Order: sequence, then structure tokens, then C-alpha cells
Amino acid sequence: MCGIFGCVAVGNYENLNILAANGLASLQHRGTESSGLVGSDGVTRDHVEIIKGHGLVRDVITEDNISRMDGQSIIIGHNRYSTAGKKKSGINCVQPFVVYTAMGTVAIAHNGELVDTKQKRKEVLHEGVGLSTDTDSELIAQMIAKAIALNVKCKYGQDIGDITRELAVTMSALNMSYSLLVMTFDRLYAIRDPFGNRPLCVGTVLSSEGKPEAFIAASESCAFPANSKLDFEVRPGEIVELSSNGIKSVWQVRKQNFQVMSFEIQMKPNTPLAMCIFEYVYFARNDSEIEGQQVQTVREECGRTMALEDDLEADIVGNVPDSSLSAAIGYSSQSGIAYEPVLHRNSYVGRSFIQPNDEMRQNAINMKFGVLKKKIQNQRIVLVDDSIVRGNTMRTLVKMLRDAGAKEVNMNLFIGFQSKKESNDQPISPLGIALLASLANIPFPLTCD
Repeated sequence: MCGIFGCVAVGNYENLNILAANGLASLQHRGTESSGLVGSDGVTRDHVEIIKGHGLVRDVITEDNISRMDGQSIIIGHNRYSTAGKKKSGINCVQPFVVYTAMGTVAIAHNGELVDTKQKRKEVLHEGVGLSTDTDSELIAQMIAKAIALNVKCKYGQDIGDITRELAVTMSALNMSYSLLVMTFDRLYAIRDPFGNRPLCVGTVLSSEGKPEAFIAASESCAFPANSKLDFEVRPGEIVELSSNGIKSVWQVRKQNFQVMSFEIQMKPNTPLAMCIFEYVYFARNDSEIEGQQVQTVREECGRTMALEDDLEADIVGNVPDSSLSAAIGYSSQSGIAYEPVLHRNSYVGRSFIQPNDEMRQNAINMKFGVLKKKIQNQRIVLVDDSIVRGNTMRTLVKMLRDAGAKEVNMNLFIGFQSKKESNDQPISPLGIALLASLANIPFPLTCD
């Protein structure tokens, strides 16, 4: 999971640097390890401005350095949560990646994780291309550069900024998953893998007169400013081009019969969609829209369904802040059991799930939550959470609630293992002997048709 954001100025729009910084900050929940911006002035083929660093957006992109992006016509940005490559890595692992190609500078920002990267790395290295990191994102950048090099002789006299063909060739060689932003000197491409595994959307920033001031692409629509509109979500297998002239779809696997500029791309037809359900459950912000649905609404409906499917007797419904709040409200509304906040979240501690190792996750949990003791004394609690990944958070929180005076804690998840059988397949069953006997129930999440 990472956050990617890109924007293209229209006309004399002067606030592109602020738009990019704010957009990236709105995607902070998708990654906290590092942030970066890369910008192009729209004219110079072989030069970009770069701001990169480890830490949060506010620490990396500051009042002192954001002026370096003044006058840029295109900017892309990235927030990193590492899933491939070393967790603790140098500045060379901070995206966006920049490669200097036969057709000019290309920068990429990647959300997702490729499959079979070892083989791809071997192929690239055996062709004489050096790699400075072990990340799959740099591998994509070098594969694009290779595709450009193979086709550069055909480019003389053509639109040198257009790399649609080269991107389509690269897509044909990649295994999921990826949502990409690719920047050349004069345009931005938004690309989504044929499975649609990670979200990607496109929009327009509007002036007070309703005219376009900038075009934007981002992992989530929550990154769009108030004076913008969500135009559409990039379709699985699609390449969308954004430039000062507008937005257009230039390639789609499913629609164009695997053809681009008379060049055939070998991809399997009828590829099934594989949208990551965790986007709805945990990753995305409540105010984002995915597949035409408000994330908050989906979570609340999951809570209602949970209440319909169980028969728990309890005094209050609580939740693990923050992403499960909507589900808890839905559960309370459907069950008639009053909702009460039972845990306080320290806003200055990041998500424990995206900490790089178990020790840091455990420390983050201990610092992150406090119990509202007056609310829970001798109460039977339905504690709603969105999911269990490693079990660290729930195990700690249940013990905290019991130690603070809760009579009973019943856990309810709206995603996790699919069945009792799947739960029993785990090393400790069922569900870690109900989280080492602290729970009053053995939770099984809602069923979905």
C-alpha cells in the first residue's frame, strides 16, 4: 500500500506545487516511511526538480523547499509503505523514481507489488541494466526505459513525449499489482493493472468560473481539493493521458482487443478483476469513492450486516478507532445497542499496521490507545474492528478493556478469515483460543454472497 498523486497545470495555473503537496498530505494514511515529489517544467526534456526524504509529508515537503517546485507544469508524488524491498533503506529507495531515457527524463510513482520480480530482475541485469535498489518500483522504471530504447529509432519526426506504446509493452511484461503514475517532460500517464487491484482516479480542479485549472490523478479521491470534481476511476488495464490539453484514454486492454498503434500486446483475455477488499475495509479514507461507492457507506453497511448475522447480548457497542467507526455505527443502528466510544486514539501515533516490524508495531499499539474507563465499568461490550492482520492490536486492546473493568468483551470483524474451517487452520485455533481466553466469543466475520 502506497499513496500516489499527480497533477498537470492548465494555462497559467500557479499553485501546482501547493496542490501537489496538499494532495500527497491527504494520502498520508497510505504510507508514512517516506515521501517525494518530482516536477517538470513542461519544456525541458532532460531536467526535473526533486524533493525526497524519509518521514511524513510535512517533514519532507516544507516551506523552505516547496518553492523548488515553482513554475513546474507537471508534478508527481509518492508516500511509501514498503511491501517489496528493504524496510530500512536509503534515499535511493524513496519514490518517485527518475530514469534518464533515450527520449528524455521519465519519473514513476508506483502503488502495488509485482509478482515474480526475481526473474524480471535477472532478465534486466543480464541485459546490462544496473539496478540501485531491490524494489519492484525501480524495476518498472528500468523496464519502461528499456521499452523506450528499443523503440526510439521509430520516434524521429513523431511526438517524442508520447510513450503510450512503450507503456503498453511494459504492461504486457508485468504481473500484478500496480497502479502507476508515469511522467514525461510534457504529460502524465495514469495506469492501472488489468486486475484493477489498486485504486486510481482522475479529476479536474476548477476555477471559480468552472474552468479547468489543473488535471489530477491519485490513489484516492480524498486527495482532490474542494474545488475539484472526480471525473472517473481508471479502468483495469487502462492508460490515461493527462496533459495541459486535457484528459484522454489512450489504451485499454479490455476494450481495444490488445492492440495499440497496430502493435499487438499478448495478454490473456477475460482476465478476472481482483480489487483489493482491504481498500474498503482499512486502507482508504472514509471520504474517498471507490468503484462509485463512498467508503464510509460501505463500512456502515458491513456493520449493519454483522448485527443481522449474530445474536450477541451486550450493553454497548464500541470500536477500535478509527477505520471501524462507521461499521460500529452501522452495527449499533441495526442492533439497537447504544454506541459508546470505549477507546481513545492518540492522533500523534501512526497506524500500527504500517510500522515496519513487530517490535515497533507493539510499541505503537501501547502508545496509540487509551481506555475510557468510566464508559466500560461492568459493561458487556461488542468491540467492532475492521480486520485482523497479525492479531497484535486486538490481543492488547481486549486485555486493556478487561483490566480496566469491562465485564465482557465480544469481538466482531467485518473481514478476516472466511470461515471457521479457515480459522481452525491457523497455528493457534480458534482465533488464538479466543485471543488467549480474554474474549467472551469466538468471532467470525460476516458472510458475503
